[in-house]
Amino acid sequence: MLHRTNPDSPARTQATVAMGFVTGMLAGLAHRQIDPSRLLAATGIDIADTASRIPIERYAALYNRLNRELDDEGFGLFAQPMRLGSFEFLCRGCLSAPTLAEALGRASRFLHVVLPDLAVSVRRSHGKAELVIGESRKLSENPDDPGRVFAFEWLLRLLHGLSCWLAGRGIALDSVIFPYRKPAHFADYALIFTEDSRFAPTVPGGVGTLVASFNANLLDLPIRRDEVALNSFLEGAPGKITTLYRRDREMVIRVRDLLRAALPETLSLDDIADRLYLSPRTIHRRLEEEGSSFRGIKDALRRDMALARLTKTRDSIAQVAADLGYADSSAFYRAFVEWTGMAPVHYRRKWAGKSVGTN
Repeated sequence: MLHRTNPDSPARTQATVAMGFVTGMLAGLAHRQIDPSRLLAATGIDIADTASRIPIERYAALYNRLNRELDDEGFGLFAQPMRLGSFEFLCRGCLSAPTLAEALGRASRFLHVVLPDLAVSVRRSHGKAELVIGESRKLSENPDDPGRVFAFEWLLRLLHGLSCWLAGRGIALDSVIFPYRKPAHFADYALIFTEDSRFAPTVPGGVGTLVASFNANLLDLPIRRDEVALNSFLEGAPGKITTLYRRDREMVIRVRDLLRAALPETLSLDDIADRLYLSPRTIHRRLEEEGSSFRGIKDALRRDMALARLTKTRDSIAQVAADLGYADSSAFYRAFVEWTGMAPVHYRRKWAGKSVGTN
């Protein structure tokens, strides 16, 4: 999700991610009984507060530090390590491809060598393209194991982010089917992947397949990056891949900032269009190209602010609902249950004494 500490200062944009992405990343350490405390302390992350959100710069720093510590860009999640330098060679192998389709084909063949536990393929049919990531073997006996969930999240984000960079533009995913139950941090999927994120749990004992769908014409995009651009891109990689969607989502950020600044007034799409001197149709199209929607941004903003208010202040639930633009507390209650699976009062009680403070 995306936040700004000051809507008038674009340079101070701060993106954050849910703690679920951090615990998933650390699952390989847990399987190997390695204490992550030193790594977490070095990056300023406290996993005890599962309600908190992590600045994406810290998340990317943990990503790279963990890779270096393990000499494994696969985070210790797979049967064989994906040695340091794998991402660089993946990029170099794709750079000379004429089109995105060929680049993804090369990526598939390279990953077959360095990451045999997951098979990547691309298929095209009737105007739709599908990026398919399937287990070659079961990553875990538990289909909802955090490490297994993260493995699919990570590889999709890596391939999608790399594709956007190679093509020099955002590539909207129309839908993604993930092979596990809806995780607690699923709301972040709307901004990271697509609002149309679906969950189809793998049959116990079987192997799972992720399917990401997008417009087939995008496969014909030419590769626009060169060696000079790659050298710059590799600074801070591969953790840097986690920040790519921020730069490709200018309209998402602008709409979110306007919505936040207007609270408790609730702006319509027409209101946003007036303030940006654009037509509602243009905004809708731009958001769609960036893999989001007006409703998705509004819901995500309210959710992030509600969680922060309930865990960090003693404001009444009615006051929080009013400040977020809900006409009545019952509407806020229904939305909150959908976000977290529990009532606001139960969520606050769960975190009482951990992060609740004063204004």
